[in-house]
Amino acid sequence: MGKVAAAIKVMPNSPEIDLDELQEKLEQSLPEGAKINGFEREEVAFGLVALLPTVLVPDEAGGTEAVEEAFSELDEVESVSVENVGRI
Repeated sequence: MGKVAAAIKVMPNSPEIDLDELQEKLEQSLPEGAKINGFEREEVAFGLVALLPTVLVPDEAGGTEAVEEAFSELDEVESVSVENVGRI
């Protein structure tokens, strides 16, 4: 079974959120078998910055759903969307 790399856009619910702390929480919330392979940051508007982790997940049914759910459950997260997916 192979792996899939997914670029996921995580929008914090406020510009006051500590992004370094949110990154740690995202890493800790990952389901088994998933791994973050780096973060990027994207300025959105009015001081709001989105986190763009690249997540490696096993290539199986459900794909990134478990990761999206785990990220969405964090209090600091407003929304989660998959930007790009590709096999590695």
